[in-house]
Amino acid sequence: MDMTHAAPNDFDALWMPFTANRAFKQAPRMLARAEGMHYWTPDGREILDGTAGLWCVNAGHGRRQITEAIQRTTAALDFAPSFQMGHPLMFEAASRIAQLTPAGLDRIFFTNSGSESADTALKIALAYHRARGQAQRIKLIGRERGYHGINFGGLSVGGIGANKKQFGPLLGNVDHLPHTHLHANLFTRGQPEHGVEKADALEDLVQLHGPDSIAAVIVEPVAGSTGILVPPKGYLERLRALCTKHGILLIFDEVITGFGRMGAPFAAERYGVIPDMITMAKGLTNAAVPMGAVAASNAIYEAVVDDAPPGIELFHGYTYSGHPLACAAAIATMDIHRDEALPARVLAIEPEWQDAIHSLRDRPGVMDIRNTGLIAGIELRPFEGKPAVRAGRIMQRCFEAGLLIRTTADIVALSPPLIIESAHIDRIVTTLGEAIAAEAA
Repeated sequence: MDMTHAAPNDFDALWMPFTANRAFKQAPRMLARAEGMHYWTPDGREILDGTAGLWCVNAGHGRRQITEAIQRTTAALDFAPSFQMGHPLMFEAASRIAQLTPAGLDRIFFTNSGSESADTALKIALAYHRARGQAQRIKLIGRERGYHGINFGGLSVGGIGANKKQFGPLLGNVDHLPHTHLHANLFTRGQPEHGVEKADALEDLVQLHGPDSIAAVIVEPVAGSTGILVPPKGYLERLRALCTKHGILLIFDEVITGFGRMGAPFAAERYGVIPDMITMAKGLTNAAVPMGAVAASNAIYEAVVDDAPPGIELFHGYTYSGHPLACAAAIATMDIHRDEALPARVLAIEPEWQDAIHSLRDRPGVMDIRNTGLIAGIELRPFEGKPAVRAGRIMQRCFEAGLLIRTTADIVALSPPLIIESAHIDRIVTTLGEAIAAEAA
């Protein structure tokens, strides 16, 4: 059915997520097919994917290797419970992930999304301290402009006000570090020079709440959904040192930065800072099947599991944890990343990507450009009294011109599939530059 000409009832039933439903249903943007670097609309228009779907299709669309792995698996094992049971693929997938995570983060707990991964990591942190006789450690520290999904735990530690205002009160015992975006760092390429001292706010929170009250700090190595905030030089290192000093667990939310986008399997490796847990999702299965995971340190696992009395050690899990189809997709995805050396490919093309994106610096209304790995954020000056309107119009112009971008407030966020080539970069920059210029007024 051609959904571009659908009757109103074809749209009425669906309540769309993070969408202006009324506006969308008046002028729908529909995608019908995808392959490689592109989507196609129902009427056959080609759309260059500048966002890897939603930060997730890292190996490009329509990878037959993943499709065939899913088909073989569903024919043999459509579902198997993971409570008190198991199946070979879930153990293989966990072992493969553990080969990619930093040494010592070898214990993998499966979830179904980044939101579930964030809540799982926070719960594991609380369980860890309780297992060690420090049940008073219940404070959870997030960061302003942080995004950790939309479940109650991740939403509480997240730092995006618009995501919270409809749903309060949220979890108590939560506080936030300041964000790291500084005017002194405008138009930085890679890690900014200024802002390492922002990590010292953790010391202030320790003194405010008490040195034995904080269970965990959760941050994105690179904040994605709030407009690409790259960590200042030394910032993550200082957070790590302060967490170690005070016995606080450090969690990296790598739902966006994991699986090659930073030129390494995880940003922890790119920046040389090892947290106690890593949350992941999105690129884990190339988004072919929903799946997330938490990688926890051996020390955490040993405290919660090995030192527990007989029986269930962690009262947590999901019906679809380690689903056979998701595990098959994850294994096939990791095979592609290995065989095509996708992280190394990102490192090779990153300078070209950086130069191309920063060539937009002098376009009208551009206030800042930030980039790292195969990610970029272009911040625009809002129209007076109309926040987010300029970026929204630019996104629509780009879509009409055959380019998919993502916007948050008045920031354009780009995160193309890792298989991107020079011609794709040229088209992204040309199309986006023309759209920015067209909304100069």
